[in-house]
Amino acid sequence: MTDESNSISTAAVASPSSHGQASFRAQAVLAGTGIDLAALGSTDRTGAAPLAVELIGSLTGGSLAAHTAAGGGVAFLFRYGAVVFFDAAPAGITEYLRQIGPHIRQPFPQVERETEVLDIRLDPAGKETIERNTLVLADGSLHKLQLVADIMAKSVSLAHHEKGIERQFERIEPFAVNLDHWGRGGRAARELLHNLGVALLAEHRVVAGTRVDDSPELLWDHPELERLWARLRDEFEIRERFAALHSKLSLISRTAETALELLQNRRALRVEWAIVGLIVFEIALTLVQWALGVGH
Repeated sequence: MTDESNSISTAAVASPSSHGQASFRAQAVLAGTGIDLAALGSTDRTGAAPLAVELIGSLTGGSLAAHTAAGGGVAFLFRYGAVVFFDAAPAGITEYLRQIGPHIRQPFPQVERETEVLDIRLDPAGKETIERNTLVLADGSLHKLQLVADIMAKSVSLAHHEKGIERQFERIEPFAVNLDHWGRGGRAARELLHNLGVALLAEHRVVAGTRVDDSPELLWDHPELERLWARLRDEFEIRERFAALHSKLSLISRTAETALELLQNRRALRVEWAIVGLIVFEIALTLVQWALGVGH
């Protein structure tokens, strides 16, 4: 494998073998919270388009390798931290992620990385569809692989945020059951602020970073691929998962904001009572002094 990422051309990176069909595997990995694509040579990209690179020497020896000009697999890198590999061996994936490690922001430990696998079969005579966990394509053009990579990258990003938000949801859920628990001291306020911050950060990364609800810019130039992308989006339930995640994020935000308002109101009430107490004490002290003065 080369030490640097080399951009690949827009030519087809795979085509059916002489027997009419070819098969390889796609694997998506969420390596961190972001990837510095500019440092990896991404100078000809537009917008949120991924960076496509060739992986020399990382192949399984499958059909895809036999039909690439350089004899290597393909990877698509997304700025929000996802990398999608096509026909790469596990050792090759690990090595490539190690090589780009310095350019990954807040890398996740290997055991915490979200991954997803999809088998792909090229069949020019077949219908482009998904059979169980196998995607059937008429050809393996770069544009089609980019659409597959887009959906798989969004899927692993959603999976990561779903787990994180679920943990936050479980922490903040008791507030709906027992309001008094959240009204004791500053620790509750700090915990609520932490949960609110986590929810807002996750929402920012999903909406602004991953752009889960947006169509890839590739479809502007290739509208004929829109049906394939829509089929993949439905198969991975991207819209439904995003809607569920957004609902949980909104609930966490509203719950934390409500709790903070209650805490602030309680503190304001305590301050008011303290002020009233000081006034009463001042009046009582004045009356005592006046009474003692009258006595003399």
